[in-house]
Amino acid sequence: MKITILGGGRVGASIAEILSKEENDITVVDHDREILDTMQERMDIRTVHGAASSPEVLKQAGVDDADLILAVTNSDEVNIVACQVAHTLFHTPMKIARVRSADYLAHPELFCKKAMPIDVIISPEQILNHQIQRLIEYPGALQVIDFADGKIQLVALKAYYGGALVGHELKDLKDHLPSVKTRVAAIYRQDRAIIPTGKTVIEADDEVFFIATHEDIKKVMQELRSIEEAGKKIIIAGAGNIGFRLAQSLESSGYQVKLIERNPQRARWVSEQLKDTVVLQGDAADEELLRQENIDNMEVFCSLTNEDEANILSAMLAKRLGARRAMAIVNRAAYIDLIESSVLDIAISPRLSTVSALLSHVRRGDVVAAHSLRRGVAEAIESVAHGDAKTSKIVGRKLADIKLPNGATIGAIMRHDELLSLEDDAVIEDGDHIIIFVTDKRKIPDVEKLFQVSATFF
Repeated sequence: MKITILGGGRVGASIAEILSKEENDITVVDHDREILDTMQERMDIRTVHGAASSPEVLKQAGVDDADLILAVTNSDEVNIVACQVAHTLFHTPMKIARVRSADYLAHPELFCKKAMPIDVIISPEQILNHQIQRLIEYPGALQVIDFADGKIQLVALKAYYGGALVGHELKDLKDHLPSVKTRVAAIYRQDRAIIPTGKTVIEADDEVFFIATHEDIKKVMQELRSIEEAGKKIIIAGAGNIGFRLAQSLESSGYQVKLIERNPQRARWVSEQLKDTVVLQGDAADEELLRQENIDNMEVFCSLTNEDEANILSAMLAKRLGARRAMAIVNRAAYIDLIESSVLDIAISPRLSTVSALLSHVRRGDVVAAHSLRRGVAEAIESVAHGDAKTSKIVGRKLADIKLPNGATIGAIMRHDELLSLEDDAVIEDGDHIIIFVTDKRKIPDVEKLFQVSATFF
């Protein structure tokens, strides 16, 4: 696939690195030559220096015969104009743009072929909002991902001593939960991936990825660790776009929210927009302020400012002062590796969240969703099976007969809104939604080929 990426920032560089390893022809456009030189040194890509919305620059980048463009510069306006230029002058088939402004997003009617011809809008704030709410809903989860329109979910958590299944073989899960359809898709033990079998024994501190229906998630979690009730008392540090939108969502869902903002003008404006949230003007790393606001009574502390160091320090302080769980937005990958689990409960990467949202639109085959996992090391893909036994490598075949690439495992099959039991003699049918967990991202092209039908399929 020929892909042009506009913007070589964190998101642009990350998606370029992933896609350049998967038999794609990648060109990156940026106005900063130093960024482009750095990317070209470590990736097999082509770069073009210049303004991302310039027709001449886009022509140099080969947009006239690109399969898709990803407009992920730091400017909403540049992203929108670039998509318009690609549509009008070059008839680019697929145009994806990152748009942050709530003013634009409040008017979805703008984004259509008659107005702004953008096929897919990616909003980092909306993505993070949804992600954080899921983590609040499931205490103890490290990651919660929706598939099949939210009917089933993939959950990552750390197994602890005291969990009913810890120290037992996975096959015992059926005895513990006979009426629950669930599957452990992967286990990470000391950062090493283990493809689970029925005889795999769960150990304390294993990072376990499992799939189940929305209704059964907490039942499975209880088998791996003691589960706390989702609390309603939450403090958010930072009233930027992410913190403000999260507070709006949480207060409308019945949570008791306090929002701390350092900037007096921003704090005043936010307090006028929110109905039930208590807005405090001050420093979230102020120990006295946190004590006054009963931090030891809070179920969740979320630090969502624009500064990694401030987020980490305030969340660490909140955790030390008694907050049940502390999570923080952290942009630098090196920081995430250092602090997650050992210092904070959860470190959230906006870059990886946005990349996950982009992946489903650039994968080959009928991919409904694709999510980057474990800081980009693994991936979960939801794809739809098409064809028949003659035209497809998976349709009409038993699970035991499907040759998956090394490091890939089928985690779930959804048929007509029903989660199927994954027995070896289960046969995949046309239209099934299949979720595959891939521990080695180099195998993604092999997984994509499984879902491609032959030329004789119509």
